[in-house]
Amino acid sequence: MKGLEAMGEAAIRAGCRYFFGYPITPQSELPEYMARRLPEVGGVFLQAESEVAAINMVYGAAGAGGRVMTSSSSPGISLKQEGISYIAGAELPCVIVNMMRGGPGLGGIHPSQADYFQATRGGGHGDYRLIVLAPASVQELADSMVDAFELAERYRIPVMVVGDGLLGQMMEPVVLPPERPVEPPHRPWATTGARGRPPNVINSFCLDPAELEAHNLRLQQKHRAIEQAEQRAVVEDPDGRSRLFLVAYGTAARIARAAMRTARRAGIPVGLVRPVTLWPFPRSTFDGLMDRALGFLTVELSLGQMVEDVRLAVEGRRPVLFYGRTGGMLPEPEEIAVRLESMWQQLAAPTATASQTRG
Repeated sequence: MKGLEAMGEAAIRAGCRYFFGYPITPQSELPEYMARRLPEVGGVFLQAESEVAAINMVYGAAGAGGRVMTSSSSPGISLKQEGISYIAGAELPCVIVNMMRGGPGLGGIHPSQADYFQATRGGGHGDYRLIVLAPASVQELADSMVDAFELAERYRIPVMVVGDGLLGQMMEPVVLPPERPVEPPHRPWATTGARGRPPNVINSFCLDPAELEAHNLRLQQKHRAIEQAEQRAVVEDPDGRSRLFLVAYGTAARIARAAMRTARRAGIPVGLVRPVTLWPFPRSTFDGLMDRALGFLTVELSLGQMVEDVRLAVEGRRPVLFYGRTGGMLPEPEEIAVRLESMWQQLAAPTATASQTRG
């Protein structure tokens, strides 16, 4: 199944019944799929007149208690940022898919990870965060949609799923989540009509400074709870003896895995750390590797964005190097393996010398 179609079907099976969007490559197959399937399950698909209109439709549907999503690509996500800020401030659950382009500006449609900062730093205005998921296969694209809706509702927060043109367009076997009955969610805060109860008010507009500060502090408290509970990463360490670790997500992780195998055939003990949540960033995973890791090599399809979070997680305890390509160019596994060999020679030799001296 094609990646974008798998995402659409998984979203419907996860209970999504409202989709508002605007076409932009390389994600247009997702709204196309939703336009065909949502009417079949009693849902609503609407192609808005712009990205700004689409995200504000998401705002309205989420406020009314609907299970809603939108999707776009980098410049389109930029246009949605004002609405995303409002939705985050109003603490509404929704899912946003970003199949990234290679920017800045209009950019290109080839694989890229140039929106890491935009996704993980909130992107819009104000002190807020999004939960950000980074699948690396068609199966994970489908699985991430179920996770995204559940996380969005659990924390009343927008969840962004990031991918790129390669993941969205590729075809792989996939096991879709089982269909489940869609029942009206219990959302006592939603604007479903005030018959028999006081009216609900949903907004993020607080003119009183003390009230706004209290609201922001409550958001921060929620963010800290998410950081504690939802850090996710996969560590691939085939023999449990890795001393160097590649760090990569999404498409870059697939390439890094091939580089890991190439380096291992050359006798270099390399593993792979694959963050699954980009926010919260899986800092605890790096703490668990400090007893044996000599260093980390971060591989990205950008000029270096996630590497900042890796360095924050490592806290200077080990070297963190970077290798990236941009503009839609993909690194070859052999390029990365050469960097690993150089890194191994620099970091392993002093260790061996010290060991010989102690002996």
